[in-house]
Amino acid sequence: MKVLLAAIGRLKDSGERELFDRYAGRFDAAGRGVALGPLTVVDFPESRAADAASRKAEEGQRLLKCASGASAVIVLDETGTIESSADFARRLAKLRDDGAASIALLIGGPDGHGADVKTSARTSLSLGRMTLPHGLARVVLAEQLYRAVTILSGHPYHRA
Repeated sequence: MKVLLAAIGRLKDSGERELFDRYAGRFDAAGRGVALGPLTVVDFPESRAADAASRKAEEGQRLLKCASGASAVIVLDETGTIESSADFARRLAKLRDDGAASIALLIGGPDGHGADVKTSARTSLSLGRMTLPHGLARVVLAEQLYRAVTILSGHPYHRA
């Protein structure tokens, strides 16, 4: 099952980029054994619209267009469901086992997601109730994708 990560904003910090690339590479390598991956990343610039509602709408159109071919859309949102790493791994495995050819994970801009994005999603997922910078959220998501594959393959990286 292919995985698309579509995000508003770009990784600017070299440390965040290095960590993201490390976990994304590990996900791609380990994911083949459990039929997950590859991970494709698409970045979009933040909207320059004058108000938050217009920015969210504009950014949402870009994200939804990018994710239009995905079998399932998962929106990362601070109000979403909080799952354990094992639950997230099971969610990915269920999507894969139910025949999803691809999923799209969507990270919104600083103003969050608009209503169109939220209603299009199969699931809204939170990485926690604390607000994270977008770059760090991507690193955490990439690590959790890698952790999910290690859980599904029985690798000792995840020690529950």
